[in-house]
Amino acid sequence: MTELQVQQTTAHWPNVQEMPFWLEKAIAWGQTDTPHTWKDISLHLKRLRDFLQQLLTEISSVSSTTETLNRLPLLGQLLGRLCWNPHVTAEGASRGLLLQCLLALYSEHPSNAVEGKANQWIQKVLCHLATDEEDGAAVALMKHLAVPTKEYHLNVLKKMVTRIQESIGNSQCSVSSTNKGCSCGSVWAASEACVPLITCPEASPLIGALLQQQMTCIREGLSENFLGALHSAYSRCDLLLDEQAVVSLWYQSLPSLEEAVLNLLASATAAGSTPSKVEEQVSKSLLPKACAQHCSVFLVVNDIFRTVLKQTERNERVKNVFQTFTKCFFMELSRLQPQPSASLKAFFPQSPPSLLIPLFTMPSEMPQESLKNHLMWVSSSLQRLTEEEEDEEDSDSGNIRGNHKVFEAWFLLVQCAYWVQVAVQLLVTSGPEDCGPLLWLLTFYHHPTNRWHHRASQLVQAKAAWDHLYSLFSIVAHPLPADHLQSFISLLAPKPQQPSLAPSLTLNLLVNFATFGQLPQSTSAEITQKVVHQSGLQDEAARVLSSLRLRLNDRGSFANDRVHLRIEELHNTIKKPM
Repeated sequence: MTELQVQQTTAHWPNVQEMPFWLEKAIAWGQTDTPHTWKDISLHLKRLRDFLQQLLTEISSVSSTTETLNRLPLLGQLLGRLCWNPHVTAEGASRGLLLQCLLALYSEHPSNAVEGKANQWIQKVLCHLATDEEDGAAVALMKHLAVPTKEYHLNVLKKMVTRIQESIGNSQCSVSSTNKGCSCGSVWAASEACVPLITCPEASPLIGALLQQQMTCIREGLSENFLGALHSAYSRCDLLLDEQAVVSLWYQSLPSLEEAVLNLLASATAAGSTPSKVEEQVSKSLLPKACAQHCSVFLVVNDIFRTVLKQTERNERVKNVFQTFTKCFFMELSRLQPQPSASLKAFFPQSPPSLLIPLFTMPSEMPQESLKNHLMWVSSSLQRLTEEEEDEEDSDSGNIRGNHKVFEAWFLLVQCAYWVQVAVQLLVTSGPEDCGPLLWLLTFYHHPTNRWHHRASQLVQAKAAWDHLYSLFSIVAHPLPADHLQSFISLLAPKPQQPSLAPSLTLNLLVNFATFGQLPQSTSAEITQKVVHQSGLQDEAARVLSSLRLRLNDRGSFANDRVHLRIEELHNTIKKPM
């Protein structure tokens, strides 16, 4: 075939135009092994795969290897250089396309010397590309050709990973490193080169090294493509990372962190979730540890919680997740000591500073006789804060989202709700003269978004609920007065003319009176059973009891065996049909 005929025959092949470009690239990539080369390969890999796919289609459409090589005289050089470049063959899709192109070129019955030499060369290259993981027609043909299976790809991949890892291992970045000694560019290029290898187990050490690379240089960090590929692979469970690598991924990838938080919230608030299950889920999560290690991670997580809480302020399951998460976060923070950590103010910059220490001091860290006075002070501080801010608001503005300080104080109280639980417990033994501040605290916790006149109305209802329970659990005679009991149950029913109390508020009072009151256990159980069954709140009551049991099981609680036995009896009673 003459040169003119070849030109006329190949004029309709679009890949002929691109062949010199890719050969030039393959030559350049093979001459140097630098971060610049890795970056260039990574940036061109997708286009290269598209080109190889078109090339494979065209090779397969030609009847013989001789004709293919006549039409594409640069084909052998290109495939050879690409097959011997570990950065190209390390990527599974590119390696597979190269392998298929070679197999399409192989002549089952060579008709001339050119095809015979081509077969020998193909066998040699196949020796390098073949691995135990390849299957299907490719493996069958290689066995037919007597091509020995090699671990070449895995060995080259491991060497390449080690080489890139060594190139970044001793790098140092700093804000002042603006000269050529700064290695952030190398780290960026290494992360780009790692994108095609994300799901290769052999690349795990490199991925871990990149994620944990200490960089403070403001110019460059890890490639967004790298972080995005990691996030996608980890979300699909196609990638295994050790704990510290996951924490580092969340620290550097906002989408990955947000997804982890929302997944935890979804699973922990799903139907059938109990306080003990929530604690187990949150404890197993790495998010509290990540928050303790990186203040910026905690701020993002807390901001997500803040947004969710504004939308679901009465959802007790959501509140329970936040309370449990905060407890686990402080446990992780304590494990970091004596390592330096951010101050409480840094972790909670929007919270009222005067409330941080009082609310984050655990009840078990104080003498029992000091708890009531402590809660009186917390209640008066919150009440003063709400009065000050609500006086500044227009009377028609009833949404707490406009009352930033009040919302932040309430958000902090939600995270430290163990103090609310202590307040409810103390209300059992408090008299009418000193229950006011504790009831205000309880009402504020359950009804934060109401203007003062609404909260005042609900405070009246909360006081009425407490009065009924105080009276009920002071009665020694049996049977119980039906009017007392029915009057209390009516408080749980929604009222069209006024905002009704949250059922969880009234149930918390009831459960605590039944648990810590002085009535016989059987009488307390009878009262509780009648109330929850007639009001249809069995599930909610069970959740309140589980939360109480969980809190009392915490280290340093003041519960005794009698209390635990009463909780167990109450739990069994509310499950029984009337």
